[in-house]
Amino acid sequence: MTNYTVNVSGMTCDHCVRAVKEELGGLRGVTEVGVELNPEGDSVVTVSSSVELAEADFSAALDEAGYAMVGAPQAS
Repeated sequence: MTNYTVNVSGMTCDHCVRAVKEELGGLRGVTEVGVELNPEGDSVVTVSSSVELAEADFSAALDEAGYAMVGAPQAS
């Protein structure tokens, strides 16, 4: 299991949280998505996955949800 943390800009409400969770949760291998919403700045998104995810996977999913990454995802 790999855990990722990524900062996301532009999220301001629960609708934003649902959209991000839905798109990232649809990636192959993702088992859990958590969001620490910060309407006045960058929100922190955590993703647990059973497979390695590429930065492009995050970027495409967040773009589909209407948001953008700030920096690259950090794996732990």
